Amino acid sequence: MSTPNQPNQPARPAASAGSAAASLSQATIATPAEHDGDEPSRPLSRAERARARAREREESGIGPTGRPLREIPEPQPLERHGPAKVLAMCNQKGGVGKTTSTINLGAALAECGRRVLLVDFDPQGALSVGLGIQPHELDQTVYNVIMERSVNVEDVLRKTRVDGVDLLPSNIDLSAAEVQLVAEVGREHTLLRVLRPVMNDYDYVLVDCQPSLGLLTVNALTAADGVVIPLECEFFSLRGVALLIDTIEKVQERLNPKLDIVGILATMYDPRTLHSKEVMARVVEAFGDTVFDTVINRTVRFPETTVAGEPITTWAPKSAGAAAYRALAREVIAR
Repeated sequence: MSTPNQPNQPARPAASAGSAAASLSQATIATPAEHDGDEPSRPLSRAERARARAREREESGIGPTGRPLREIPEPQPLERHGPAKVLAMCNQKGGVGKTTSTINLGAALAECGRRVLLVDFDPQGALSVGLGIQPHELDQTVYNVIMERSVNVEDVLRKTRVDGVDLLPSNIDLSAAEVQLVAEVGREHTLLRVLRPVMNDYDYVLVDCQPSLGLLTVNALTAADGVVIPLECEFFSLRGVALLIDTIEKVQERLNPKLDIVGILATMYDPRTLHSKEVMARVVEAFGDTVFDTVINRTVRFPETTVAGEPITTWAPKSAGAAAYRALAREVIAR
């Protein structure tokens, strides 16, 4: 990561990520009495939300993170593709937006002219479902590439509905790999071995990790150049980050020295509630400029895209959610 005197890129926090995350265990959140009037008496209309966002933009240029918005340059076109930068989308807590962020960040990167491979590394197969593929109908998945030497990654790759985005799908078979890999030599490097033959075909590989810190997640961290941590703006999610940071630092020390935290992505943010704002303030206090300026707000559009089997950038291209993931893509490329 860059140094603080480079305004277009984030600065590394003064303290280590692990010690900063550990300090979150001391964080206090306002009691219900202090939230008097926190919930609106009625849901805001779309027009009211749009006016509120416009007022926020017209004010001092302070973003949802409480910091001035940094100037992010437009991505430059590429003369050629590859080698890919591997990013693990990781958080051991479920339901924080990992899969949604993997799909939509991948689609937004493709809009910027980048070739993207999405790796479904969760036995639940949610990433595959979110791209319109039914996991239980698949004959071969990432599990076969991992466990069967006769199966090549090119045999399992699938095109998606989004130009420039390919998928390495998964299903429940992958749950067996965690047990079977235990006896393998170099078991932590299995995913890296699988991805190596196609690294020069893509600019980004996004790995959607399962909600645990088991062997599959360690494989993703070992193969990755960086980690993106989707973090729900909710207190329980915030308190669990310290364990994840500890795992990342152990992988750095023992398996993958180049691994770094690319950024922390605040998701499911509700600007109307004091709780979301307090959690955001704690995260920024602990991790500083490692937190992306882009914040993903709660919206009904994301569940709709899952049913549609396509990213929000094509399902609702003019929505605030699509604009947010396009902004995130620019930040990721800048970092």
